[in-house]
Amino acid sequence: MHAHFLDHVYPPHSHDTYSFGITDAGAQRFRCRGGAHTSGAGMVMAFNPDDVHDGRAAAELGYQYRIVHIGPSVIRDVIADATDGRSGALPLFPRPVLSDGALSAALARLHAALVGTSDPLVRDEHLTAAVTAMTRRGASSTAPRASARTPTDRARRQVARRARAFLDDGYLEAIPAERLAAAAGCSRFALYRSFRAEFGFAPSDYQRQLRLRHARSLLTAGATPATAASVTGFADQAHFSRWFQRVYGVTPGVFRRA
Repeated sequence: MHAHFLDHVYPPHSHDTYSFGITDAGAQRFRCRGGAHTSGAGMVMAFNPDDVHDGRAAAELGYQYRIVHIGPSVIRDVIADATDGRSGALPLFPRPVLSDGALSAALARLHAALVGTSDPLVRDEHLTAAVTAMTRRGASSTAPRASARTPTDRARRQVARRARAFLDDGYLEAIPAERLAAAAGCSRFALYRSFRAEFGFAPSDYQRQLRLRHARSLLTAGATPATAASVTGFADQAHFSRWFQRVYGVTPGVFRRA
């Protein structure tokens, strides 16, 4: 994707992929992993899968950026190729914003190859080069050390994970808060507090994100926006379109045609 936004505001959301963006002009600010960050022209944004973040302009003239989303399986395959088949842990990017001209250039070449008419061999070569550059220059091979958790912290984490597993299995259903709290084994208030502390947004936000991801896959397969809205549990097509554009930056129709 590439876009120039003046006043578009991304709500808190995450991707099921690695997402690497380049800010080409202006600046954008966002919150991620409990901190505030700003990406200016030439900087690279690196989001791990399921990193919750938002986004908005940090300059009067907005910001122009491009971004590529790469599935974890693709990252794993490239790393395996580069290490003669030895599979290791997937990389983690501890810093959401990187200032590195070589990374920016590698990602720019990959983006240009993906949106243009480059030969498949060229696209694969740029993909390998970009992933290799990111993992060597911006990634950590191990997860950041977690702070010590008290028994209460561990209990809250278990509550949040039980709730997420329940939503993963039944996100297309209308799930009352009482039912989700019962599945998690806590009160409604404890559920909201624990889920937000563990994952960065509310259970309803997570459910909506799962529905949007499902709708995106339906659009990719050729479904109409009306069908995608109906199948994924949105109140109507207008409601679906508003949320799709807020999270992905384009309308369902534009995404489907692309």
